[in-house]
Amino acid sequence: MMHKPSRRFAPLFAAIMLMILIAAKPESRTPGAQQRQPSRKAWDLSARRLTVHEWGTFTAIAGRDGKPIEWRPLAGPSDLPSFVYDLNSEHEGKGLRHGRQCFKCEEATVRMETPVLYFYAARETTLSVSVWFPQGKITEWYPQARGMLNSDSGGSVFWGRITVVPDATQVLPVEASASHYYAARDTDAALVRVCGKQNQEIEKFLFYRGVGQFDLPLTVRLDGNRLAINNAGRDRVATCIVFENRNGQVGYSVGRLRDGELVIERPPLDQTRDGIERELVSLLTSEGLYEKEAQAMVATWRDSWFEDGLRVFYVVPRRLTDQTLQLSIEPQPTELVRVLVGRTEVITPEMEQAIRQQLAPLNDASPDLPSVTMQVIRSHGRFAEPILKEMLDQTKDERMRRYLNSILRSARTALE
Repeated sequence: MMHKPSRRFAPLFAAIMLMILIAAKPESRTPGAQQRQPSRKAWDLSARRLTVHEWGTFTAIAGRDGKPIEWRPLAGPSDLPSFVYDLNSEHEGKGLRHGRQCFKCEEATVRMETPVLYFYAARETTLSVSVWFPQGKITEWYPQARGMLNSDSGGSVFWGRITVVPDATQVLPVEASASHYYAARDTDAALVRVCGKQNQEIEKFLFYRGVGQFDLPLTVRLDGNRLAINNAGRDRVATCIVFENRNGQVGYSVGRLRDGELVIERPPLDQTRDGIERELVSLLTSEGLYEKEAQAMVATWRDSWFEDGLRVFYVVPRRLTDQTLQLSIEPQPTELVRVLVGRTEVITPEMEQAIRQQLAPLNDASPDLPSVTMQVIRSHGRFAEPILKEMLDQTKDERMRRYLNSILRSARTALE
């Protein structure tokens, strides 16, 4: 069930983990302001049972050949509360109980978005938890980690000893501004306590994010009004959901891959978001998540998953998840469920046409480039840059190429 680092990385990984365990101090037994409440969990939790559930998203953008293209997933402002640690925190010496490392993330093919680990236990339990991401880098995490490493061999985050505290309540950190981060707390999972030298941090889960360069199992190519979806790897994907939102009108279709292939029409835009949300919750629970966890995942990504655009959702096969994100939990849980959703964004002719219309008023001496750039960013957000790059690769119109290059440079500056 647990996966170990490759031979190349194993000595370094083992040495770091040994230092972490030696340095770990005994944890205090009760979090501050804790109140005991009767447990009303529907699942069986014997005295020795430990259940761990995880969900997250792998987001990619399909090029014209259907394969993921490189983009800058970290461009633009953060969508997380300021108490969540990131690479800037690491550089400043925050978010880690020892050590400082720094890595500047640039282009990648996949954004690993918001994996969260939920813990369920009948009694207070101390664990050691770490994640190794051999083809990527760790970029954000919470609570504080005992160690973190990004190198050419991959990225790792080590929480060291954490304490699972069931049937407890605690005021968790919240900021005045809204964030989809908080929706992930709406489950029956136990609180998790992480103690550092200066303070302790308590959360409903362990959270981390990253960026990577690895192959996802599906390629998605738009051919006219149809999507050609293919299982490119040896890991089988049985079901996918095609969703489109065009100017507030939405539609979705559920497709079944036969012999690793599916050709499916773009869905008619005559449905509601309630329907696609129910479909996704059903898909997630069928993979082993509790219903509250599935609902929390959909609520977390509601604004992003259902924004304007055409995209394909599917569950990443478990073997590939375990290979891509190598999770170590000691002692090992009785049950470990990991549900990573693949999300592939598709660049549509409508997107490109909208940008061409925005560029139309420009001329070589136009002073309006910054305002046009902001229009494009408002329309397409973090996907604006890869759309511009795909358009630039395809067009032979020199005037359009000049404008695309100018707005691409301007967009990069605006998103940094």
